[in-house]
Amino acid sequence: MDNNTIQFISSLKFWENSIEIEPVIGGITNQNFIVTDGSIKYFVRIGDDIPEHLVFRSNEIQASKAASEIGICPQLLYNNKSVQIFDYINGQTFDSIDIKKNLEDITNLIKKVHNQIPNYLVGQSVIFWVFHVIKNYKKFLENHESSYKNLLPDLINKAVRLENISSPFEIVFSHNDLLPANFIQDQEKIWLIDWEYAGFNTPLFDLGGLASNNDFTEDEEKYLLENYFEKKLSSELLIKYKAIKCASLLRETMWSMVSEITSNIEFDYKSYTSNNLAKLNSAYENIK
Repeated sequence: MDNNTIQFISSLKFWENSIEIEPVIGGITNQNFIVTDGSIKYFVRIGDDIPEHLVFRSNEIQASKAASEIGICPQLLYNNKSVQIFDYINGQTFDSIDIKKNLEDITNLIKKVHNQIPNYLVGQSVIFWVFHVIKNYKKFLENHESSYKNLLPDLINKAVRLENISSPFEIVFSHNDLLPANFIQDQEKIWLIDWEYAGFNTPLFDLGGLASNNDFTEDEEKYLLENYFEKKLSSELLIKYKAIKCASLLRETMWSMVSEITSNIEFDYKSYTSNNLAKLNSAYENIK
């Protein structure tokens, strides 16, 4: 943690006492910190808009506030252009094993996001349309002479086929980044954090992203889908789900390709790209 970051956090007009700052390890987009002010801890998130990823903090702030209104996100206490300060949740950050152990509760949590957050949104909201995101990444990678440029025609052909297979679409308000580390459990409940990609989308994107991010088995995917939709899994729904799951993997792969060019965070994006590309190709082979 450099002195400029320490000075920046310390200068915020929020603190009532001298503060202690502890970096949170593991973020691959933003810088996160636990700040102790007297006897009270806060979670501090630092990050500007990231246009290449279509991340705009005004949207994240609106989604975070709406999520806190329905009791699934810590309360946002302070924000400016590049900083957000939340209530600190003293709990366990999930890994994939925790996701699977708590799948019924997490499925209900996702349904709550999809069904209730629109009732609390204020002002302009956004659509996070995965196929637009993919096309936007393609243009960025071409314009910046990405080393993956030769892969782009095939990736876009895959995206076109996946969009055709998965249409028409139901639209809900989605989190769109259901990594295990975005779930935290304290003594009371499971919380969902990190709303920077939130927006209206097909519910299958959250479900497919959850499954691919946590290496679900086919039985776990069936359980997820049947519990979410509250009915037996049909062949039509399954093929749409598989297509959107592939699209989520394609988007994650291209996200990492772009991050290799733009990010200053210490993270092995090349390996992340490679791993997601392998998962994408494997999942795509299962699309009939």
